[in-house]
Amino acid sequence: MSPWIWAIAALLVALSELHAPGSYLIWIGIGAGLTAVVAFVVDLTLGMQIGVFIVAAGLSCVFGHFVYQRMIRSPIVPLMNQRALAMVGAKGIVAKSFEHGRGKVTLGDTVWLAEGPNLTEGTPIIVARMRDTTVVVVLDTYDSANPASS
Repeated sequence: MSPWIWAIAALLVALSELHAPGSYLIWIGIGAGLTAVVAFVVDLTLGMQIGVFIVAAGLSCVFGHFVYQRMIRSPIVPLMNQRALAMVGAKGIVAKSFEHGRGKVTLGDTVWLAEGPNLTEGTPIIVARMRDTTVVVVLDTYDSANPASS
């Protein structure tokens, strides 16, 4: 079988990934492409070409599995659609002084109900955790010690 058939098949399978994104077709296309390269370099029988394709496609799919796993574990993906978890560690300021452990804080352009120690308006804070739609804050000791750093 001509190596050009493997090269064309690799291109077609890789292009079909555009119509079925997220599947493993690209890795199978890479396997076909590697088979084409080997078939161009070494004269192989059809059975040997199929064997090379099976091994190359299998190895590229295993490689693809690890690539996709790494992408899934990226820091952005676990917090997607989980705003509350994404806010932990965010810095803000007290918008309304805390009385009896409750007040309001500004995080970005939004004012949130908050719980924490009694703090005065303008005090820098850090979000420690979320409780439903209320942020639990702690004093940002670094910013309060260095007011010029803001």
